Amino acid sequence: MPSVSPNRPAAIFSPSRRGVLRGAGLTAGGLLIGLALPPAARGQTAVSVPLVARLNAWLHIGRDDRITFLIDRSEMGQGAHTGLATLLAEELDVDPMKVVIRNAPADKAYRNVYMIKSMLSGGKAESLSGLPLWGLEQLGRLIGQQVTGGSTSIRGGFDSLRRAGAEARFRLVQAAAERWKLPAGECDTADGMVLHKPSNRSLSYGALADTAAALDAPNVPVLKPRSAWRLIGRHDKRVDTLDKINGNADFGLDVREPEQLFAAIRWAPAFGALLKTLDDRAALAQPGVKAVVPLADGFAVVADNTWRAMQACDAVTAEWNRPEVDGGFDDAMLWRRLNAMVDTEGKEAHKAGDVDKALGVAATVISADYRLPFLAHATMEPMNATVRVGPDGVDVWAPTQAQTMAQKAAAAVTGVSEDRVRIHTTYLGGGFGRRAEADFIAVAATVAKAMMGKPVQVMWPREQDMRRDFYRPAALHRVKLGLDAQGRLVAWKHALASPSIMKRIFVATTWLGPDETAIEGCLDNTYAIPSTALKYVSVDTPVPVGFWRSVGHSHSAFVKESLIDEAAHAAKQNPLDYRLQLLASRPRHRRVLELAAEKAGWGSPLNEGQGRGIALHESFGSIVAMVVQVTMRDGDVAVDRITIAADAGTVVNPAIVQAQLSGGAIFGLSAALHGKVTLKDAAVQEGNFDSYRVLQMADTPPIDVHLVDSEAPPGGIGEPGVPPVAPALTNAIFAASGKRLRALPVVV
Repeated sequence: MPSVSPNRPAAIFSPSRRGVLRGAGLTAGGLLIGLALPPAARGQTAVSVPLVARLNAWLHIGRDDRITFLIDRSEMGQGAHTGLATLLAEELDVDPMKVVIRNAPADKAYRNVYMIKSMLSGGKAESLSGLPLWGLEQLGRLIGQQVTGGSTSIRGGFDSLRRAGAEARFRLVQAAAERWKLPAGECDTADGMVLHKPSNRSLSYGALADTAAALDAPNVPVLKPRSAWRLIGRHDKRVDTLDKINGNADFGLDVREPEQLFAAIRWAPAFGALLKTLDDRAALAQPGVKAVVPLADGFAVVADNTWRAMQACDAVTAEWNRPEVDGGFDDAMLWRRLNAMVDTEGKEAHKAGDVDKALGVAATVISADYRLPFLAHATMEPMNATVRVGPDGVDVWAPTQAQTMAQKAAAAVTGVSEDRVRIHTTYLGGGFGRRAEADFIAVAATVAKAMMGKPVQVMWPREQDMRRDFYRPAALHRVKLGLDAQGRLVAWKHALASPSIMKRIFVATTWLGPDETAIEGCLDNTYAIPSTALKYVSVDTPVPVGFWRSVGHSHSAFVKESLIDEAAHAAKQNPLDYRLQLLASRPRHRRVLELAAEKAGWGSPLNEGQGRGIALHESFGSIVAMVVQVTMRDGDVAVDRITIAADAGTVVNPAIVQAQLSGGAIFGLSAALHGKVTLKDAAVQEGNFDSYRVLQMADTPPIDVHLVDSEAPPGGIGEPGVPPVAPALTNAIFAASGKRLRALPVVV
């Protein structure tokens, strides 16, 4: 049976040998390899460090042959733990299923430098070198956070984890060679053993670990050539499957600590409303209720179980100070505001050629507004965290994507220093960017502080979860396209108005230019268009916004790929052929597009009422094309099939990549067909899955995924499956019905 870690980690804060070993649950003695995810500088290798060092992750080989990997990436179903273990195991010559995963604590050493580099370079960090790359790395170490997001886990760990495995293998071979008094070059490794085949001798890694730990590390570990890979590109078993099947996996809501209490939240009825008065006498009289804790814009009821806490919330009488500004904010006001501001000055994000001149002489001009609504994350596991505040510090058990922010939030609320806040990361029942926030940590810490010494699990009931989110920003795109007499695209003028995520999180970044998370994917030079211009207008609303799976790409792909289809139709050309002409200098993009079309049977006959749509989009280092086939009946749309082709660079775990692309398509299709947050009086009207619909199994079409064999660096995969599905869907609807849809969700 595979050796899979229990998911709940022990806390690790002491930099001492005893603290590291005890906290990680490791066997004393053995070989410990420190590694950075990603490397602190270009070309840096994972090096051996004393146990007192504080690095991103630790590889431990114990005398009992147990291999333990302490890793800082959160597992939320995307397969990061399996992928990272595969990289390590490839060079170490062990079965990834025998690598025990432990979640890392919150610590400055675990900053996701790769994510910062990617964000600040517009996703082009891989193409940089020299001083620009060095500068990004320095800035990344300065402002980076310990966070899982941006589809960066495999991209950030691909080199450093293989180097760590190679270094460990080198030392183990050296140790065996010294013991046998043989040249190291005569030794091999396999299945956690060092072998000397001529003499039929072998030693386990555990037997060699102590000796290996005392040896010098190689200056540059020698990595296996691609031709020698046994796992990368082939291994598909997940390290977390067994625990999730047998119930051993701990998600946030599974946390149970001695003397634990439970709390439910009730939020103010509108954004900006604050708690005015609170009458909790009836609630406190109910069985099992321990306390009612007021919050600035809500309250929590603490009880001996979750059900009693939820029921007691209804017994609390609260009055609210409603906001004077935007108190009546609704959908109509939202679109009036966006429409009024999209034509204002804004911030120039991109300019090439003279777009106004090109539009002035264009044979055909297409003017279009595209509208996309606010969207909720709707994670299957509601927001929750368990916190204990005691004299020895603060413990936080949470399904979090952002350990640094969680630590800071708990410290700020409880008044303790950050180094006394211990973060225990559980599995996440869906993240999608929502759990990169720290609001649920701060709330849980506030409630736990009121119950000093008792661990309190604070859970947001589904209706409260849905109505107190950080939503995908609504957006209005106003675009003009110019075509010449031959139908070729010669001009693209693009204006985008939406609330800014970065303005909320880190306003200083918006002083330097437009919010990159808003404009990403709008004009990324995928298609060859001579004259282009893009501006962004940040629009304030009372609705809090945040990162939603694929972020800006979730709306920019819909607009861009829908408009390419509009241009093809105006030029009286096949949408596939039209795209291929614009991709003459992009062989990777062409290959992906052609593969999707081929596998979908593009151009083959369809029945009456059927249509196919195609879309292509690059995001997070991966290129994805989709063909959606639909059937229209009496104005209703049924999705018959989705065909996906992708170039995700070097693929580590093919089945996980295919699953993520399929899952991303389903996630994006749910939003395209049904997703919409409706506002009335500054309040979200949707409260559960009956009103905020997601795709059900009966409505989910067959999905075929085809991967291009690529030797490019690994691309991200958790998010790139989302953006192309909406435009492929609406392009298919146009092909079937002749009706062009410029707003989501789909209304036929």
